[in-house]
Amino acid sequence: MLTYKAAHEAETISVSIQDKPLNRLLEKEWLLTNSRGGFSTSSIVNCNTRRYHGLLVGSHLPPANRIVALSNCLESMTAKDRQFSISNFEFDCNIHPNGYSHLLEFRKDVGIHFEYETALANLTKSIFLLPDSDIVAIVYEFSKVCQPFEFALRPFSAMRDFHSLGHSGRNLSSVWNESELSVRGDSPEMGQLILRCEPMQFEQSPEWWHRFFYRIERQRGQDCFEDLWSPGCYKQQIGAPGRIVLWAGVFKNDEPHDILSKMELEAAMDAIRLHQKGLFKQRPPQDSVEKKLYVAADQFLIERTIDNEKTPTILAGFPWFLDWGRDTFISLEGLCLNTGRSDVAWGVLKTFAKAVSEGMIPNRFDDYGQCPHYNSIDASLWFVHAAFRYLRQTKNISHFSHKLLPAIKWVMDSYRKGTRFDIHADTDALITGGDVDTQLTWMDARFDGISFTPRYGKAVEVNALWYSNLCELTDYYRGKNDQAANFYGLLAEQVRHSFQEQFWNDDQGCLNDCILLPGKPDSSIRPNQIFAVSLPHSPLSAVQQKAVVEVVERELLTPYGLRTLSPSDPRYKERCIGPQSQRDAAYHQGTVWAFLIGAFVEAYLKVHRFDPTAKRRCRSFLAKLLDHLDNETCLGNISEIFDGAPPHHPRGTFAQAWSVAEVLRARQMCQKG
Repeated sequence: MLTYKAAHEAETISVSIQDKPLNRLLEKEWLLTNSRGGFSTSSIVNCNTRRYHGLLVGSHLPPANRIVALSNCLESMTAKDRQFSISNFEFDCNIHPNGYSHLLEFRKDVGIHFEYETALANLTKSIFLLPDSDIVAIVYEFSKVCQPFEFALRPFSAMRDFHSLGHSGRNLSSVWNESELSVRGDSPEMGQLILRCEPMQFEQSPEWWHRFFYRIERQRGQDCFEDLWSPGCYKQQIGAPGRIVLWAGVFKNDEPHDILSKMELEAAMDAIRLHQKGLFKQRPPQDSVEKKLYVAADQFLIERTIDNEKTPTILAGFPWFLDWGRDTFISLEGLCLNTGRSDVAWGVLKTFAKAVSEGMIPNRFDDYGQCPHYNSIDASLWFVHAAFRYLRQTKNISHFSHKLLPAIKWVMDSYRKGTRFDIHADTDALITGGDVDTQLTWMDARFDGISFTPRYGKAVEVNALWYSNLCELTDYYRGKNDQAANFYGLLAEQVRHSFQEQFWNDDQGCLNDCILLPGKPDSSIRPNQIFAVSLPHSPLSAVQQKAVVEVVERELLTPYGLRTLSPSDPRYKERCIGPQSQRDAAYHQGTVWAFLIGAFVEAYLKVHRFDPTAKRRCRSFLAKLLDHLDNETCLGNISEIFDGAPPHHPRGTFAQAWSVAEVLRARQMCQKG
């Protein structure tokens, strides 16, 4: 069968559906992505539980301006004496129809597959998203046909911005031209959804369906009801085994869409297989787990168009984030360099190097355009770190010196002399920046004027990065430019001395989290201090490094990463749930972040000299996250955050770039030797 022909290049994740509690099945999700930032996603029983779920979410300005075009489909099989539906929708806490009762198995390989069994026929429903187009193929393969029946397929369209919800009364319209169906949104910005489903016959019967309920939105304190529009219904008599393919593509109104009329399933499958096969060429994965991590890593590597030129970038997470500078450069080593995709790493570095302004790398690009936002104190320093990682792994001095070094020097000189948000080197050579009204570090949650983790002034990880980058510059210039090497070396030594003096907390045997203006130490036990050990150059003594690792392990380590605050702190929040104000208050006040496991594993291995016992221990630190990859939330991916308290329920985005990147990187460190 077609679905199995696709599987030989990909590791298969499968879930047996029968006799499983429906609520647990609705918690598991799947995701397909393309190079444009578009995606297809839902729960593993094909019941949408988020506003972001949809069979086709396309991008009009890749990767921005994303539109939920095709939300879902109502599919039914009808004979004279019986009817079966394979669809599921939730309406105000009631599931209707109950297609999951006929679902035997869910599978994910290069596509998504659902195996149904009814008294009329067996059905394999497959979903494939093209790698470079906002086009999805939904394939229905019928087998074991017991008696003739009519198969009906009613598409539901949202045609809305992916952050919003739609309601009846909007002026959605459709045009049927005997072979293609065009559905247009209520504004030109929405573009049009084109559907083609041959040989099925289309019957125009436009209607609104009301109050689809998205349970995860309610859990997050968001609006959770939506109305969807259907232009009509496709119908076809089925009397023998066969295949039906529904093609769907989203396009701008003035964009040619003749590509859809030329689509052939086998050619599309070849393109998908070829793309995935290419993921394993440069640095073949060592086992099936690493193969799954490679596939997950690829989902975040997309293209952005800048100055009419396509250039690679990294999406921070699905379903709602775009490319963020900090996330990009923490992720770059794991997603690109450790998977053998140094060409993509190079493209990403160049993309952001071109966008340097006043010595700062963009913190993020806008959701609705090209405009970069410069409001991060650490993203620029992570860029410098990633650039040196690229040099270390590729040895490409030409690329580095001609394209990256000028940007690096601009960043480092601007941070020393001063740039936006009063970011500058203080008299003690440590980097300080921001004020009571700004949130410039990665712990940036702020709601209704309240900053939940104020870290203005001198943040520990910012200065650990500053020191390590100065040491990298010193090493780079040694033997090439002695004057530059001496300058950066002396500055690094001054930073090391000041770092010890300002951040080391002898009473707690670890590091202060920040030095708040005008010089008050914040001794909160947070994970940021681990970077002072994990980075290539540490300002701490060997004894201090080991002490930091021990405190972080004791206070912050969980099976899913590091907590953002010690449970012994009165501000600690066990759960990251509820409306945005409540979630923001917990986001960095105890919530577990999976990406931090990478720095912790690296620091743990460093202080234990990478000995075999330490590697075995670190593999145990990763076990639950790897189980999560296969069995929880978005299958084949790793969530952004987890509750601080057991059972550490996953929260936030269901697929996060730096979570995947750092688990992959940490696992490779544990496997070496």
